[in-house]
Amino acid sequence: MEPQRVEKNLSTALDECMVVSEPLGTVLILRSWACPVQLCLVPLIGAIAAGNCVVISPSEHCTHTAELLHRLLPSYLDNECYHIVLAGTNDFSEIVELKFDHIFFSGTREEGTKVSLAAARNLTPVTLVLSGKNPCYVDQNCDINTTARRITWARFHNGGQSMASPDYVLCHVDAKERLLQALRCAVLIFYGSDPRESRSYGRLVNMENFSRVRDLLWRSGKVVMGGHVNEVEKYVAPTILSDVTETDPVMHQEYFGPILPVLTVENVDEAISFINKRDKPLCVYAYSSNSKVISRLMNETSSGSFCSNDSVLQSLMPCLPFGGVGPSGMGSYHGQCSFKTFSHKKSCLLRGTRIECFTYLRYPPYDERNLSLMTWANTLTQKSQGWCQIL
Repeated sequence: MEPQRVEKNLSTALDECMVVSEPLGTVLILRSWACPVQLCLVPLIGAIAAGNCVVISPSEHCTHTAELLHRLLPSYLDNECYHIVLAGTNDFSEIVELKFDHIFFSGTREEGTKVSLAAARNLTPVTLVLSGKNPCYVDQNCDINTTARRITWARFHNGGQSMASPDYVLCHVDAKERLLQALRCAVLIFYGSDPRESRSYGRLVNMENFSRVRDLLWRSGKVVMGGHVNEVEKYVAPTILSDVTETDPVMHQEYFGPILPVLTVENVDEAISFINKRDKPLCVYAYSSNSKVISRLMNETSSGSFCSNDSVLQSLMPCLPFGGVGPSGMGSYHGQCSFKTFSHKKSCLLRGTRIECFTYLRYPPYDERNLSLMTWANTLTQKSQGWCQIL
């Protein structure tokens, strides 16, 4: 990128002031198994654009994707500059502790904490995009059928294994029954009466995730639809839970699975209070035809991103930075934001020696004459910017 010229003042009128973007060096991109192709290649593009070398370590839980990337990328990119490491769980800490110039990680909070601690030993900056509990408020004033279709798609695509999906619904009490019925209809339309036979419906990534999702399913709320599991296939049916309370296990654990808990609230105030009592999420969603309701959810909650009357799409747009805040992560990426994330902004002042007749005043000894002139220059600064900076 061309150096960015910045505004000058009188003291630098004859100089060049600019911000130069330079590569950080060698970047490590780590191991997400949720949407592994996107979450490897999108940050990779930004790191390449910024001029960095990159090491990619895909998740060991996505062996086929990792092997595909390992086979294809060297055909298109210089393997000396862009390298894929197929590492197992036991190698994770060793890789992170190497001295990289930046680490990009997307995944769970638990793993993100480990990455951050390991990076801190080398003072390595990190970008963390972490999962959490993404709330979705459904107002009584909304297109209930469109709302149900969009939530159903967002929650159950990829077998429910997406960090940007809505994790639970806060539904206005007056819309609850209408929403539950519309959600059931949407699931039937998308996946048929037996989602297990649908080619459009996925499976859970491994037995560990399957067991966690199954256990949470059996210990939370009331099953309105779904609830069927098959251990051999690691299959969990798209499941809608009603009568969920905020103390249920599904409301406290990250589950990465096709479960949609539906809670009821009396009004938007209760929904905002419910969201703000918890950790700041990666995403907040709001469905309403009332622009004031949308505005309140956007302005009175804090999250990595916000989307009204749809879900997930804000996390896919190159023109919008995507990342978390607080417990849901730090830093962001996508488009130009990726370039900034993987670049160092170096301040550059290119000066000459032609105005030494003025700048000598800053040198000692500080006699009365010099002090008087510096005081005058400081006073003049308030009227015409920057004169005292000559000194």
